[in-house]
Amino acid sequence: MDDVVRLLDAAGSPDEPRGLRDRALLELLYATGARISEAVGLAVDDLDLAGSTVLLHGKGGKDRMVPLGQYAREAVEAYTVRGRPALAAAGRGTSALFVNHRGGQLSRQSAWTVLRQAAERAGISTDISPHMLRHSFATHLLDGGADVRVVQELLGHASVSSTQIYTMVTVDRLREVYATAHPRAR
Repeated sequence: MDDVVRLLDAAGSPDEPRGLRDRALLELLYATGARISEAVGLAVDDLDLAGSTVLLHGKGGKDRMVPLGQYAREAVEAYTVRGRPALAAAGRGTSALFVNHRGGQLSRQSAWTVLRQAAERAGISTDISPHMLRHSFATHLLDGGADVRVVQELLGHASVSSTQIYTMVTVDRLREVYATAHPRAR
């Protein structure tokens, strides 16, 4: 959890359009468990900031509505109001939510670069990927008591068996808590 917070805090400067975009992108990835392709494929119209939801277009043409937490909503709102217009002005007009410095849709490779640069600024030396934020999203929900079927729906998994890989980390957490909390566990 600490690495995720450090990563999000190092996302970018709130005084620059790119910094606003980078923070919005990383906050959205963590808050929704979106795949990188789902995030960069978002259109502005896929957002419902008033309802704090986002429509993600998943694998196999399966769409899902996912809640957008307060931090992500605020970061995305700041980006759409102050950052995106400045970046989009350089292009020919696009409906893409996340745009590059030329005003076109942000690519998956550029999103990876955003993540790597934030990790570097945060002093995170382990290998990092957009999937790590998806994994953290699922693990933190399960650790917080979320039902595995709810996490399955949020991730857009067709089968609960795909989601159960995240429960293995939670079992390790349960063992850790048990070992430290139960008087006869030692």
